[in-house]
Amino acid sequence: MKADFNRIKPYGDTLDDGVVQLSFTLPAGLSAAVREAARQLALAMGLEEPAVVHAEAISDKFSFFIVYGRCAHSVDLSRIVTPEVELELLGKQEVDAFIAGRLGRRLNVLGACIESDAHTVGIDAIINMKGIKGHKGLESYHQIQAVNLGAQVSCEEVVRKVYETKADAVLISQVVTQKNIHVTNLTRLVDMLEAEGLREKVVLVVGGPRITHELAKELGYDAGFGPNTYAEHVASFLVQELRGKLRGNGGDRNG
Repeated sequence: MKADFNRIKPYGDTLDDGVVQLSFTLPAGLSAAVREAARQLALAMGLEEPAVVHAEAISDKFSFFIVYGRCAHSVDLSRIVTPEVELELLGKQEVDAFIAGRLGRRLNVLGACIESDAHTVGIDAIINMKGIKGHKGLESYHQIQAVNLGAQVSCEEVVRKVYETKADAVLISQVVTQKNIHVTNLTRLVDMLEAEGLREKVVLVVGGPRITHELAKELGYDAGFGPNTYAEHVASFLVQELRGKLRGNGGDRNG
């Protein structure tokens, strides 16, 4: 049996069964009544035959639940359009050859987790030599000079480092998203780069688990990368974006 992409549904045990798993916390101590409240909430959300399969007291005032249920709804994949980063995936040698041939110097890349964000796994995976899951980071490219500023870097410090390193590209990682703090942080950095006359001089990229290319463009970034992004994706985008800037400027903008 093949899936019908015009009416695709969640898959649990069998095709089109609509089974989903939902987890949430309620601000009440665990009891039989609170467990039933969790089931009824799932029912109110539209899940059919909801069942609480896990209930755990976090404290005397909070309870955590995992609920299974069946989703009756489906979506038509053919009608969904999502903006994505357009790039031709290049090998490390191709990236290095382009930089050496077109710039005649190393590409300066600056990376950081900004403001309150202390999660460096993402930016480390993209920049650091060892990378992640067998995908080497930007430090392994011979023609890229990558500087990883680490965590909780203020926007002011990023701007200062752009000047200091003569950065061609700035990579920002944002993992913490509570109360949309990532939007506030990312917007502030763009505003500061624009105020200093630096925005058009750098390729600005953001990545994170809740980052989409569409959101990144809305906030003033050149590209946004979500999960399953590796250094080769970022490097390929940087050189292709740089190619466009060089064509528009008639040469190396830092030369």
